[in-house]
Amino acid sequence: MQKKVLFLIICFNWFNLTAQQKDSLQIKNGIDAPSLLTTHHFGIFSSRINQNFKIKPPKNKILSIDYASGNNFHPFIEAYFPKNPNIRRQLSNTIWYERSFNFIDQNTTPADYLNIIIDAVIKGFRLGITIPISKKHELGINLRSYLITKGKHPFSFFTGDETIEWFHSNINGGEDPFGRRFYGLNQVNFEYNDRNGNTLKLNNNNFFIGGIELNHFYYPSLAINDSKNIFLNFGTHLGINTSKFNPSIDIGISSNAVKRIDLKKNYEMNIGLGVNILRKNLINFREVIDLGNNPYLATAESSIEITKYTKKKNYNAFNISYQLQSRYNKKKEAGYYSLLGNWEDIKGGWQHGVTTLYKTLSNWSFIYTYGRPDYKFSIYFKEDFLVNNAPDFQTGVNLKVPIFK
Repeated sequence: MQKKVLFLIICFNWFNLTAQQKDSLQIKNGIDAPSLLTTHHFGIFSSRINQNFKIKPPKNKILSIDYASGNNFHPFIEAYFPKNPNIRRQLSNTIWYERSFNFIDQNTTPADYLNIIIDAVIKGFRLGITIPISKKHELGINLRSYLITKGKHPFSFFTGDETIEWFHSNINGGEDPFGRRFYGLNQVNFEYNDRNGNTLKLNNNNFFIGGIELNHFYYPSLAINDSKNIFLNFGTHLGINTSKFNPSIDIGISSNAVKRIDLKKNYEMNIGLGVNILRKNLINFREVIDLGNNPYLATAESSIEITKYTKKKNYNAFNISYQLQSRYNKKKEAGYYSLLGNWEDIKGGWQHGVTTLYKTLSNWSFIYTYGRPDYKFSIYFKEDFLVNNAPDFQTGVNLKVPIFK
């Protein structure tokens, strides 16, 4: 009898220890990624939405610190938008790079006009706190800010002009394919004159607070969670933009799904799919810069992450994320705009400052995360691969630390 009791006690302790070890390994909360928002020269002035691929609210308050560095480059370009329907139809029958028309006389050929030049390494800083409200709700508060720089070494080693042009010259792309060397490396030229006559101009070392964001997420309890390890959450978002160029309020909604797959040998896979839509400038506090006449920004993201748990109860995670964002300007204008740029000296990409505003933007992010129960550290790099230069190349780091009660 005593041997049976002793055997049961040993079995109970073994199962209890095994369960504790398994629970201790599950310190990950879905895909707990850094902020992957780009340093787009229009986007930094609005409160865009990060997808949320967590599976539940955190147990404690989480402090999050993000740093991003992105190289944005568009040569100087001018754009005319004729107001006369007949002229629009006439230009729409000609491919965009062969369109030519005299818009000097506003009385006979009225047209809207804008020009833009973007050349800077934009640094983004985000400070956020995530607060669990209940078992199904959480609140996130984020403050975002930006610094405009020349991107000199060593502070922008990966995203500076010198590194990118070395890559083009020696590995892929050819010598000065977009005119960075022609305009000069390590420069800041950041000026945009919108079609309403307003000017957005930033200089080297200009720093500004972009705004404050409030994000609420709801994690419903669904039967599919237990049977298929599929987790859903829904978000509502409020952004208060505080820069002098775009003092306004944005609102948005998001929806996210995460599929968790437990693998052998302490491996785990998480697959995330999410969409969101943001209504920009729902309320403007005064006249703002025209940062795109498409009032909505929609984003879709897919993410796949492989995690390896260690014997010391930590983990290493590798993530690949693909993002699509809707265009900043209404697509119909691309059918009749007329562009003037330095195409003779810049063999490729002279038109991107305007044409990119009419295209769906895409980018790939490659993320590594090291996690412990007391903190998580992530690094990533982001590349568009379609060469929209907004940004061309971006890197970032993130630190998440629980704030215990």
